[in-house]
This record gives sequence, C-alpha cells and structure tokens, in this order.
Amino acid sequence: MVTQTIPVLDLQDFFSLSKTRQDTFVLELGNALRDIGFFALTNHSVDSSVIQAAYTVATQFFELPDAVKLRYEGTKTRGQRGYTCFGKEHAKDHPVPDLKEFWHLGRAGAAERDRRNLYPAEIPEFQPVMDELFQQLEACSAVLLEACALYLDLPRTFLSDMIRDGNTLLRIIHYPPIPADAPAASIRAAAHEDINFITLLCEATAPGLELKQRDGSWLPIQALPGQIIVDTGDMLQNLTNGLLRSTTHRVANPDNDKERRFSIPFFVHPRAEVDLTPLAGCVDKTGGEARYPSWTAGEYLTQRLKEIGLA
Repeated sequence: MVTQTIPVLDLQDFFSLSKTRQDTFVLELGNALRDIGFFALTNHSVDSSVIQAAYTVATQFFELPDAVKLRYEGTKTRGQRGYTCFGKEHAKDHPVPDLKEFWHLGRAGAAERDRRNLYPAEIPEFQPVMDELFQQLEACSAVLLEACALYLDLPRTFLSDMIRDGNTLLRIIHYPPIPADAPAASIRAAAHEDINFITLLCEATAPGLELKQRDGSWLPIQALPGQIIVDTGDMLQNLTNGLLRSTTHRVANPDNDKERRFSIPFFVHPRAEVDLTPLAGCVDKTGGEARYPSWTAGEYLTQRLKEIGLA
C-alpha cells in the first residue's frame, strides 16, 4: 500500500462538532506549515469529477497546434492570464527555462482589463470547468487560512479577509516529453518557492514533485487519489516572519523522457495593497527581530515576476 510522505490532514475535522478535533486540526496544520511547509489534505470538498474534467479540457488545449495556442498568449497581462509558451518561465537564479507551458486564470468576472480571463474558443467546456474548479479551490483555501489564523492566535478571518478579491491564480501546467535538444541543466520546474500565501495542488497525472529537506536531500511527494497538496508561499512566510516556512521544491524530470505530465496548482494571493510587514506576534515568536522586509503584496509580486521572466 502506498503511503504519503508528508502529514495528512482531514478537513472535516475542522468542521467537527468536537472542539478537540477542531483544535487538533489547527495545531497539525500550523505545525506542518511551520516544520515542513507542506501537508496533504483529504475530504476537502473539491469535487474529484471537476478536477478530472479540468485535466480533460487541459489536455485538449495543449494538444492544439502551437500557432493556435499562441493566439492566447497573455503578453499584456504579464503572463497572469491566458497562455505562456514552452520555455518562457524560469526559476529565480536558474540559468535555463523550465520545461513546461501553462495557462493562467483568475477569478471569473474581474472588471479590470489586466485581470480579465482568456478562454480558448476551440474548447467550449474549458471556461465552465475551470471557473467551477477555481471557485471550489478558493472556498477551500479560505477555510484553510481561517485555521492558519487560529494557529497564529489571530482573529479567525484575519488571513482569509486578505485574499478576498485578491490576485489568486489557477495555473494549468503541461510538461511535454523532454526535448532531445534540452540543455543539460534543464528541468521540468527548477528549485523554487511559491510567491503567494498558500498553494493548493490538485493531484498531478504523474510523479515528479519533490521538496527539499533540511539536510539538502530531495523528498518525492505525490498526491494520492482524493488528496490535495498544500504548501506555504513566500508572502505568508514574510508576514509571519518565517514562523511558517516556504519550502524549496521542484518537479524532476521523469526516467522516461517521453512521459507527459499535467498538474493544476492554485496560487492563493492577497490583494495588491495588503501589507506584508511581519506581524508583531510572529516577530515575538521568532526571536524578537523582523527578518523580512515591509512591502505590499503588489510590490512583492512585481519583483518576483521580473525575477522569473514574466514581467
């Protein structure tokens, strides 16, 4: 029997009538993000049939000719909406691009021009399926941030209020077979940390995700059927003065170079004006000195997009 290599939490414990189960969930969630930066979530209420439908329409899109896909390249949105072609994004400080292409969606119905979603006309089901998945993942993420706030001794909605109408993104990633002419240093996703508050990662279609442990070794992790992987992003690490840990991770190349991989991470972002100055209570718990700078989520995002080649 395959077992998970990171802590596994059951979201229904947080909704339990038993205060002991609720408190245990909060403690285990906080400790996982503090010690490892990752955990697996079960009974999360995100419909598995919607996830599978999302992978179906994603496959249909990425199998379209490159000339068609490039019609949807989000050049006017800094890559934050629409299609980003193969080999464009690279990890911070990594010399060669990642071996992937992807599509970005934000919240449906955004009025601002640079936050309006694009949808491929060639795949009619793409829009309803992805919008539904976005809504379900966003609802789940808000609950997780409530639990996280309680762990930090903050008001229950302190963190979830920050993501209301935020810059959250659904990313649909295709890792095609490894090209024969790929540079020796290239990898599907080079070592990096996520930019945002938290990430919810729907179970990928193939292995490859690895997290870097404190001793420098790489630990393979894979969402088992019915699980979503959750990890801390840099913005939450900044806000908590490092109390909650943003862990380096990567997507390794497969043993079989012809194997494709799809994954759908959900990057939960606060609004641009949210202040990421380390919270006083977290500073007290981490030695009494601020280890991270004071800036807004928008300022931080702009800097990171430049570092990874999307701005």
